[in-house]
Amino acid sequence: MNEEKVILVDSEDNPIGTMPKMEAHEKAVLHRAFSVFILNDKGELMLQQRAFHKYHSPGLWTNTCCSHQREGELNLEAGTRRLTEEMGFSVPLEELFSFIYKASFDNGLTEHELDHVLLGYFDGLPKINTDEVASWKWISLNFLEEDIAKHPEHYTAWFKIIFERFYNHIKSLE
Repeated sequence: MNEEKVILVDSEDNPIGTMPKMEAHEKAVLHRAFSVFILNDKGELMLQQRAFHKYHSPGLWTNTCCSHQREGELNLEAGTRRLTEEMGFSVPLEELFSFIYKASFDNGLTEHELDHVLLGYFDGLPKINTDEVASWKWISLNFLEEDIAKHPEHYTAWFKIIFERFYNHIKSLE
């Protein structure tokens, strides 16, 4: 199997090439990504705990799922694909916003992504892919905000950055 490639972009999200995923993370090159947030009818967020064998951030809690678009794949298509692969369900998604962030890890890798934040709604039980996900849970946004402040070490670096923007966006809609 060929190594997965990411889409390199400029700061305006214009594609400028591709690169193997690991190389992009080793060189901290800006690339396109997406983060899916699933809310239930109580307004709780579905979190996933990353599998313990992941090459970075193993066992940490994060948003419902996230990954990288493939060449020729639209943001919503990519989000739907990965949600199905990781969490075992599919729902309509909408794009909320996008932004650039950079997060470095202890293993020398860096996420430098133009991240498209996607939102969907679901009230069922996921069928998690245990190759990707160790566990999952629903959590209220207020409690999550407090828990990230008290226990930041329990959450992925990118999730702490994205959640603040996501929560501010959701509150602005109320």
